Amino acid sequence: MSRYVERAKELRAIEIPHYNCAQAVVIPFCEDAGIDEKTAYRFAAAFGGGMKSGSVCGAVTGGVMALGLFGIDDPETLQDYFARARAFMGNDMDCRTLLRKNEEAGGIKKPFCDGLVLKCTALTEEILREKQKL
Repeated sequence: MSRYVERAKELRAIEIPHYNCAQAVVIPFCEDAGIDEKTAYRFAAAFGGGMKSGSVCGAVTGGVMALGLFGIDDPETLQDYFARARAFMGNDMDCRTLLRKNEEAGGIKKPFCDGLVLKCTALTEEILREKQKL
């Protein structure tokens, strides 16, 4: 397990303060990007729970934020990121839909979300390495 994924796992295990999915994905990359964790905690706060509205999964948006911290914002790379994320998310990226499907399958929310956080962190790291940013 990489240090980025390990850090995301540590963050998700902390109960107080709570680290939402977006925060847990972006924060592991902050030091390398020259951003302090407290700032990232604040700017990613409204992205948990699908931007607090069940929209795009916070783990996905946290990855997009991390890519942006390294100057990666070109449409081709972002579409590639989304396609790879959809591949392990069952073609759905909306928090509300993902949680509903998980519940219908008898899954438990926190372990399910933690798994998405770890996968999005690993995917973000993969792309950053491919782009030679790490």
